[in-house]
Amino acid sequence: MAGPITQEPLKNQQKCIAIFALLCCFAVLVVLIFSSVNIWGDNEDGITEENCSKDCSIKLVENLPDDLYPPTNGGHRLPLSVGLHTLLDQAKHSIEVVSPVWALNPWDPETMPSAAKQGQLLFQKMLRLKSRGVKLKIASSLTSSAELQTLAEHNAEVHFVNMTALTRGGLHSSFWIVDRTHIYIGSADMDWRSLSKRKELGVVVHNCSCLALDLHRVFSFYWQLHQRDYVPSIWSKRVTALYGRHGALDLQLDASQASAYVSTSPELFCARDRTRDIDAIHHVIQSAETFVFISVTDYLPLVSRSFRGTRVTRYWSPIDEVIREAVVLRRIKVHLLISFWAKTHPLTLNFVTSLKSLCMELVNCSLEVRFFTHKDQREDIQYGLNHNKYVVTDNSVYIGNHDWVGSDFTFNAGVGLVVKMKNHLQDRGRATILDHVKAAFERDWMSSYAKNLQVNKDQRGKHRNLQPVDLRVETRKESEWNEPSSL
Repeated sequence: MAGPITQEPLKNQQKCIAIFALLCCFAVLVVLIFSSVNIWGDNEDGITEENCSKDCSIKLVENLPDDLYPPTNGGHRLPLSVGLHTLLDQAKHSIEVVSPVWALNPWDPETMPSAAKQGQLLFQKMLRLKSRGVKLKIASSLTSSAELQTLAEHNAEVHFVNMTALTRGGLHSSFWIVDRTHIYIGSADMDWRSLSKRKELGVVVHNCSCLALDLHRVFSFYWQLHQRDYVPSIWSKRVTALYGRHGALDLQLDASQASAYVSTSPELFCARDRTRDIDAIHHVIQSAETFVFISVTDYLPLVSRSFRGTRVTRYWSPIDEVIREAVVLRRIKVHLLISFWAKTHPLTLNFVTSLKSLCMELVNCSLEVRFFTHKDQREDIQYGLNHNKYVVTDNSVYIGNHDWVGSDFTFNAGVGLVVKMKNHLQDRGRATILDHVKAAFERDWMSSYAKNLQVNKDQRGKHRNLQPVDLRVETRKESEWNEPSSL
């Protein structure tokens, strides 16, 4: 009788020990997870929300190809090459760069030495950063770039973001962070064409460590994706957004009161509290009071994806609808400037025609669309191509990396900067960044390159070899449509 009586307490004791061991293992696992997440976060050089600088200066930077405009027609713009060289010269500790393209040296420099000069100079200056003790860190989706290999051999750190595995999209982001203090965001790639042959637009913000700190967190997000084929479900707090649409950074830009924040896309790449690019664009357009001026290379409210071996295309409404709402319901003046080039999709003309028809029977309705095109434009060089990607209103500006194409926002990685002037009426005595961007748009809009283009079927076929898209209307859940496509 004694045996059975003593075995039961032993079993209970063993169960308790097993449960306790499991709880201990779970606790240790949790601690390891969160400690590893904190370790993943990069050192932020002691810059915090409390001690960072909010008294900043901002400069519009553009690249205007030779002979596109008279030299005196630039207004307050700074040449893009000058802006980037200035950032390199100012760097004391670190430069963090994201670019979808690395082609600063042309494929045949002997045939166009003058056009390639700025790209070559920029590349050579990057190679000399090591001798100055400046650390260069690059996040890229390129696996076989000779330029990145050369930079790596000169002490640059390069991390690979596998966009194909992560979203089946591409990396469109283009920005710099210098010493966690100065930043660049814009349309230009690290491509010699961006410094010579293409029209580019962006901004350089100096002495603005608060904004630079937040953009650095986007860079850290990319940095931690190195060689991963999935986006982790748990992230370091150091990639959490500091500012966003509902809590923008209050700052001074050249003595004018303003607010600003950084947005990203696609949604999978939006860390906690980060505003999506599409929401940022909505915010800018919906807050406009009198006008909305948009300049993009391509406008196409469609998302294309592969589904069960076939290519399926659907209407992507967010941007198209917010433009229609602004024009029809709020009587906002909208000007849309789109590039007309070798890769312009034929359906762009259909959507543009649909937008223009909104004002046919309405009083006080103003929506105009023009196409920017240059007679010497060629696909290989893209001379004169309007590569801008921005929207400016009477009180805000959004400058991003994406064209206004549904697939870009859904699958491709991009970054945008929103700046809103708080006292835009009181600031009319001095020019702000809004005035400079608006002046750049009006210069392009009124130029001989901006045309009310009407293209018939014969001209369209002659211009480019594209087939009409098969628009399949299928009843599916929204989550199915949002699955990535192989672009």
